[in-house]
Amino acid sequence: MNIAAVLLAAGASKRFGENNKLLSDLGGKPLIRRVAEAVVCSGVEIIVVTGCERLLIEKALERLPLRFAHNLNWESGMGSSIAVGIRALGQQVEGAFVVPGDLPFLTSDLIKDLTAAFMESRGALITYPTTSKGEQRNPVLWPRRFFPSLAVLSGSLGAKHLLQNCEDSRKQALVLDEGAHIDIDVPTDLEAARLRWKIASP
Repeated sequence: MNIAAVLLAAGASKRFGENNKLLSDLGGKPLIRRVAEAVVCSGVEIIVVTGCERLLIEKALERLPLRFAHNLNWESGMGSSIAVGIRALGQQVEGAFVVPGDLPFLTSDLIKDLTAAFMESRGALITYPTTSKGEQRNPVLWPRRFFPSLAVLSGSLGAKHLLQNCEDSRKQALVLDEGAHIDIDVPTDLEAARLRWKIASP
């Protein structure tokens, strides 16, 4: 089954402050590169959606086997970036992850596990990780039949409302590793991630 990933790297990370969180150093590499490398190692095709600081994001990801799609309307929000990424996928893609660029502990194993769960449903169900409390987390793997809806998203809501309206078409994958659910919104999140990284990588 042909699976791809739309990696979102277009936002200005306003809540983070003056700097672009995706370019922040984590263990000697920019955050966005760490996320991209995890996806690359899972073996799926990657489309990186750029927007704010496009050239710096592209430089941070140089020499990785991926393609870029630039969102001219990136300031309108995540929805438009998802749409740009989905529209850039090839006709042969049967499922696509939507991957936020701020998941510092995303692993290729998680991508592979979600892909396996997706294939168990023969690519019919939206597949995503959940916490022990049943809370939905990222990345979300979407079947091709939802691509038309994703391709017309706009604004800042992303695809969450679409997911909530598809209760009969969802498959949850319990992920007990709480680190996998961490994302970076504000500088204190980054500092906590750096500390966690040092402990995990002595």
